[in-house]
Amino acid sequence: MSVISSNKWLIGGASTAAIGALIALEGERYEPYADLGGVYTVCAGVTGPAVIRGKRYSKQECNELTKTAYIEHGKGVLSCITRPLNENQYNAFTIFAYNIGVAGFCKSRAARLFNQGQEEAACNAIAYAADGKTPVWSFVGTTFYKGLHNRRLIERNICLGKHTWQQGAFSSTSFWALQPTYNIRMSYS
Repeated sequence: MSVISSNKWLIGGASTAAIGALIALEGERYEPYADLGGVYTVCAGVTGPAVIRGKRYSKQECNELTKTAYIEHGKGVLSCITRPLNENQYNAFTIFAYNIGVAGFCKSRAARLFNQGQEEAACNAIAYAADGKTPVWSFVGTTFYKGLHNRRLIERNICLGKHTWQQGAFSSTSFWALQPTYNIRMSYS
């Protein structure tokens, strides 16, 4: 992994606030389940070889798995960013990559715009297409999920430095309801 020197201070970073936001956005479940895309998931969105179907994870195991996964996704973000990041941008991009994957983030319009020096446009690209109106990264297949778009708006606001980390800021479960709203053909840019 090649990380520019001005971003090395972020390697291994996982603030309590960022992990709290991640848990609020992902939810926390102690038994593996298939997510909306059919990927087996546990704890706060942990996927991959650490997920053992049929196993019940403890709170402590979930805390460790979630923190480790967050740090790994953060390293992935840093590997494809070529400009200095502030902490809000790092946290937003890492939480975004945690959900769409590092490869998805690195190929995204958000990463491309950030590397071109268009920071505000990069943050907006987390939630919207270039027209500034059409939601992106809020679909599973061709089905739009309002809850995913709400998440993208929070990630965007974190990136822009417009989101505060106060206690309980992510507590509304109705806000995250993952009910499909409509079907549409859309690219994932």
